[in-house]
Amino acid sequence: MDEDCNILRNKVRLVAKGYNQEEGIDFNETYVPVDRLEAVRLLLAYAFMCNFKLHQMDVKSAFLNGFLNEEVYVSQPLGFEDHLYPNHVFKLKKALYGLKQAPRQWYERLNNFLLSKGYASSG
Repeated sequence: MDEDCNILRNKVRLVAKGYNQEEGIDFNETYVPVDRLEAVRLLLAYAFMCNFKLHQMDVKSAFLNGFLNEEVYVSQPLGFEDHLYPNHVFKLKKALYGLKQAPRQWYERLNNFLLSKGYASSG
């Protein structure tokens, strides 16, 4: 919306109600990858010394790219119910925003990709 509350662009994402998940039943642990300030400073200093060009990016759909290791089911979203099967649920193949396990699954997929390309973990 703009400053006058006029809609400029419609944007819709299916989001899970993660607050309804119970630890040990719906997920085993939560995880948030965090950069250490020392690591960022070291990277910047090294890039400056070697005259590297750095780029920053924000991956807005990162959590949608994690594959789930367990079976996760969600109810049909309001307004998008299947009239032939109103009591059915959806089985997720990939993570959704809001799932407690979405950050870990995304990090695991990214980590496995980087390791397969020859990178090594520092921690």
